[in-house]
Amino acid sequence: MGAGVTTENRSDAGAARAGGTGRAGRLLAVSDLHISYQENRDLVEKLQPESPDDWLIVAGDVAELTTSIEWALGLLAERFARVIWAPGNHELWTHPDDPVQLRGVARYEHLVELCRGLGVVTPEDPYPVWEGAGGPVAVAPLFLLYDYSFRAPGTTTKEESLAAAYSSGVVCTDERMLHPDPFPDRDSWCRERVRLTGERLAAHDPQLPLVLVNHYPLVRQPTEILWYPEFAQWCGTELTADWHRRFNTAAMIYGHLHIPRVTSYDGIRFQEVSLGYPREWHRRGLPDPLLREVFPQQD
Repeated sequence: MGAGVTTENRSDAGAARAGGTGRAGRLLAVSDLHISYQENRDLVEKLQPESPDDWLIVAGDVAELTTSIEWALGLLAERFARVIWAPGNHELWTHPDDPVQLRGVARYEHLVELCRGLGVVTPEDPYPVWEGAGGPVAVAPLFLLYDYSFRAPGTTTKEESLAAAYSSGVVCTDERMLHPDPFPDRDSWCRERVRLTGERLAAHDPQLPLVLVNHYPLVRQPTEILWYPEFAQWCGTELTADWHRRFNTAAMIYGHLHIPRVTSYDGIRFQEVSLGYPREWHRRGLPDPLLREVFPQQD
């Protein structure tokens, strides 16, 4: 599993399918496609680049079943010059309807190989370098999980925080379907992923800015507007609170919260790029555009 950087900035297959419009390429991002819902699947079927040089970041929660994940990422890889994927929690579920019943690390590694077969960049691959508008920047997909350190209000331990969630009825399905095997628990797996990823980012050329892509925000602040604050414990880790400052970060892309917006922390842009469930986007309207531009950045 390489830790280097590649400067190839388009795939011939994606470019051939995209067609030419004369428009300069863009670095685009989306997350939480949740194509188990037919309305969302229909939206994904319609996604098209505007330029043969468009790249697409997919920041997790494509689907739960491996067949659906493969369909969606394969379709996007055929259309976009480069697709970069960071896993969400839903991809890591061992769903009873999934023919692939691998758990934990074995499931993640299976998804990495599936993506590689499609030509999709994963957190285990060299960081591709975007040379278009806003570049050069290395796009770094991350897989970090969470460790229950974004605790429920009024609690000081993981056990208290989980108890508060169960008492309120706000409990993430991960507790039943996201298995940490062979780690004893999800927080142990998270700490190992943070260690490995932190070492890799520390070895990255500090002169080449990074677009950090993770399913969860790297800081807790975006979770402060959740309707159910107990859910924050499934939304990241305090261990990454300084990463946007520690590493040369041009932007941080995330999803999971289903609250699409742009915020800034310590002068760094944090961009939540989710689609979300149909009941959510029916209420507030579809994100416009659905594929958010990372670069060139909109004023």
